Amino acid sequence: EEQQHQAGGLFPQQEPLRPPKTAPLGTGMAEHLQKTGFPSGSEDKVSVLDSGPEMAEPQLAVASVVTSKLSVKAPEFYPQGYNQNFNQNFTDSAFEDRYDGYLTLAEYVQDFLNHLTEQPGCFETEIEHFAEALNGWVTTDEALQELVELIYQQATSVPNFSYMGARLCNYLSHHLTISPQSGNFRQLLLQRCRTEYENRNEATKGDEVTKKQFHSFVLFLAELYLNLEIKGTRGQVTRAEILQEGLRELLNALFSNPVDSNLICAVKLLKLTGSVLEDAWKDKGKNDMEEVIQRIENVVLDANCSRDVKHKLLKLVELRSSNWGRVHGTTPHTEATPENDPNYFMNEPTFYTSDGVPFTAADPDYQEEYQELLEREDLFPYYEENGADLSGPGDMYFDEIDDEMDPEIEEAYEKFCLESEHERKQ
Repeated sequence: EEQQHQAGGLFPQQEPLRPPKTAPLGTGMAEHLQKTGFPSGSEDKVSVLDSGPEMAEPQLAVASVVTSKLSVKAPEFYPQGYNQNFNQNFTDSAFEDRYDGYLTLAEYVQDFLNHLTEQPGCFETEIEHFAEALNGWVTTDEALQELVELIYQQATSVPNFSYMGARLCNYLSHHLTISPQSGNFRQLLLQRCRTEYENRNEATKGDEVTKKQFHSFVLFLAELYLNLEIKGTRGQVTRAEILQEGLRELLNALFSNPVDSNLICAVKLLKLTGSVLEDAWKDKGKNDMEEVIQRIENVVLDANCSRDVKHKLLKLVELRSSNWGRVHGTTPHTEATPENDPNYFMNEPTFYTSDGVPFTAADPDYQEEYQELLEREDLFPYYEENGADLSGPGDMYFDEIDDEMDPEIEEAYEKFCLESEHERKQ
């Protein structure tokens, strides 16, 4: 019985009776029992030992589940561009064994990238082990080049992996020990990006597939600019200067070919990096963001892009005018007063005198008069301060409220509806 239970695998809680290998999958249990000599009502009285050797083998049921079209690994459940050849043995235990069991570096790295795509939350807990494994494996220039290419392809082909890919690149740039003559990890990564960067003008004019690949590269480069940290000799951390200038030229290329997809990519790029780019340009005394905004306004006026895209561009200009949605507390906290806060009276209620003159908190006698109004309970006969209804049954006003229309009004309303329908048909 213990062996049979283990053989059940995925179905330890199933009924002990199982169809033999010769039974068709669509045969009902009652029909099957009749064919095998058991009465249809005795299923619960027959034990596994009485069912014969054939009936104790559940392989047929297990195989039907494994090959089901409803498998969680069905291609329909993977994002576009995702590598479906995911190693099913890539578990935490296999990962802790580093690269044991993997035949090639590409297999190991690709499985980890797929694992990170499926479970991005594991980055913090597993990245250290991954870097240690790479330090034991990546010992040649060719292996380092292969590693860079694998990460680049994942970050530019799998949707939503650009941010995680940039974080991964930043970590490896500081923790990989190999530094060959051809360049360290970060240098080789930037060289790989330069290949796409130099083809920017042709890519923005290419077909839809070419443009889509280029746009993925642009957003990955934007994430690199935000996440790739360069440590100076004194320990200071800065961003890659070359990426800042590169993003400026990529924006020029996108606006030079103002079709919808290029403009949408530019909007995404500026939403992601606009505030950081503008701060960096201002620190250098440059006014590049003003030029970008002027370029956007010219596109809205002149380009033959869709109405929705023009709306996105205008919303981006509005976002920038509000300092990219940021609120800076540049002055120390002081108590708000009518003199230093123009919105001081904004949340105070407004009253009107018997002559219809507004009576607001800006009036000198407001506080005293307002307090008297609050103390006059007869102003609120039916409602408490929190809005709860205090009226009870028999209240004259509330009893008179009726949902039904007056007969004359109802007749006029029906006549109006008929006339409107007649005019519509004409």
